[in-house]
Amino acid sequence: MTVGRGGEPDAITALAADAYVYGSPLVRRLSAVQAGLRDGSGAPAPTAFNDFAHADGPATPATRVPFAPADLVDALAHLDLSGGPVRLHVPDTAGAYYVLQFVDAWSNAFAYLGPRVTTGEGDWLIVPPGWAGTVPGGVSGVIDAPTSVVSVVGRLACDGPGDMPRVRALQQELTLTHLGDRAHRTALPATEPGVPGELRFFEELRVWMADFPPSAADRAYQDRFQPLGLLEEGISPYASAGPRLVRALGRGIALGRLRVEEVARRAAVTAETPSGAWQTHPHLRDYNLDHFGVGTLGPPEWTISDREASYLVRAVAARRGHWLPHGYEAVHAHTSRDSRGRPLDGAHRYTLRLAQPPPVRAFWSLAAYDSPGGHLVANSADRYVIGGRTPGLVHGADGSLTLHLCAERPADPVEAANWLPVPAGGFLSVMRLHLPDQAVLDGSYVIPPVEPLGDRPGA
Repeated sequence: MTVGRGGEPDAITALAADAYVYGSPLVRRLSAVQAGLRDGSGAPAPTAFNDFAHADGPATPATRVPFAPADLVDALAHLDLSGGPVRLHVPDTAGAYYVLQFVDAWSNAFAYLGPRVTTGEGDWLIVPPGWAGTVPGGVSGVIDAPTSVVSVVGRLACDGPGDMPRVRALQQELTLTHLGDRAHRTALPATEPGVPGELRFFEELRVWMADFPPSAADRAYQDRFQPLGLLEEGISPYASAGPRLVRALGRGIALGRLRVEEVARRAAVTAETPSGAWQTHPHLRDYNLDHFGVGTLGPPEWTISDREASYLVRAVAARRGHWLPHGYEAVHAHTSRDSRGRPLDGAHRYTLRLAQPPPVRAFWSLAAYDSPGGHLVANSADRYVIGGRTPGLVHGADGSLTLHLCAERPADPVEAANWLPVPAGGFLSVMRLHLPDQAVLDGSYVIPPVEPLGDRPGA
């Protein structure tokens, strides 16, 4: 690392590290958009701007997408509003859960549609920054996009293959119509070719920062990056950068990356307990400080008061994934250890006893993924999720529910009815709580630890 007096990073290296923390969410988000247009995004196939791509069904072991939900069907649309507004038609789901999450170029979730805030069929007008046109008739509301490229991340509840005809009908009715008076873009703004190595990060940040400006407060912060060349217009300053600048920027990226990884590691260590407590991160998306559209919450408990600290949280969230919602829409809890602090492993049998159903207004479910891959694993029952919507669950006389987590089907019929098959080796349990009650959010509801029963027969 280039250092100055006292062992501190030199000014350019330190500034480049700050730029990485600040700008990596933008580069990650738009790189994902670019990949989605070209290659698809997991289960959804590649699709052009302003159209939906739909998964064929809930995740299965063949999906090969880490931690994909087995009771939701993905829908994804990348919108380009440079040519004007887009009209979104949302069908009536007859009470079934769904959510449409709107994410801007900087990874801010700035609006939601779904039963938490909307009901029935409706049309919504999604408009670009600064739009001042006339809203057409029959529109339920207007969604102001902070950037001219946004993504609509959809999740439709599905109760297995037999429920797919209903879901497919909803997919057909979930439509987008370009209403602008100009053609929209077909690709993201191009960066200059020939920029070498890790300088590509700064070139993408330079171009995309100019084309997708953030809020006024963030623009004031990014002015400090002038010495890095990030505010240069026209010809890229990185195509012919001198060796000293190349070294300083490369070290800055490494330093910024370490900063993000260290915060993520500390958070994981802090949450890890020897008793196998479930980890939750309901406030990982609280970095949105400026854009509160329909379905978002702006009170202090859902925002980060320190703007510069929010950049670091945003970078950690972007590193973990682009599509997770705010905690008030869904909380994902996970554990990899049992109540004795030992790693979960399919060589053993476990139970999870819920004295009462988890407090949610939509539904909850539990899935098991192999470790460290995070994939669903094939099993004889073709069951990859269990929860409040699973038919045939057997409750105790006191209303409790005991789930059985093991690799082989239990012989006892009651245990078999409440069986979640798990991988034969190490695994991670994930509980998803959709529309969680306040007790989940404030921590007063605690998911019980997974209890070991003993070794699997023959293990």
